[in-house]
Amino acid sequence: MEILKIIGFSLAAAIAYGILHDQVTAHLCVEYFTIAHPPVFPTESPFLLAIGWGILATWWVGLPLGLVLAAAARIGRGNRLGLTDLRPVILRLLATMALCALAAGLWGAWAVASGRSSLPGGWGRVLPPEIHVAFAGAAWAHLASYASGLIGGLAVIAWTIWRRIRPPTAGAAA
Repeated sequence: MEILKIIGFSLAAAIAYGILHDQVTAHLCVEYFTIAHPPVFPTESPFLLAIGWGILATWWVGLPLGLVLAAAARIGRGNRLGLTDLRPVILRLLATMALCALAAGLWGAWAVASGRSSLPGGWGRVLPPEIHVAFAGAAWAHLASYASGLIGGLAVIAWTIWRRIRPPTAGAAA
């Protein structure tokens, strides 16, 4: 049962993060979703696009990371970790991802606004110039979220394995 709790929380956390992240970026630049993404959702509402893409773009990351994390935490001998042990680490990862997204989004917007960079992916030729800065902010924020989420997720899994296999400290034995 604890395995299912870990998997479920990991999946729900990824989706919740994706929806919240996309609420910010869709309201910043809805064209990031209406032009630079395939037309999966028949709406131009930033709110609805953020919900749809927040789910669609994150479940497939949260589920496998949750499966591997649950296996790392529960399978085998030794000190098994439960959701109560992992929840704070997962929440810290999400906060770190948000900070990375904010920093990268601000950097991307600044780089385009100052002329130091063009829009990623060649979108500058397709999009009107008045949305270039907002689009760059949204694009860089998404890139940072994916990168920090993947790297951070693997780090959480590695930390979980390390925590399970490390020898107990002298003060822990009683």
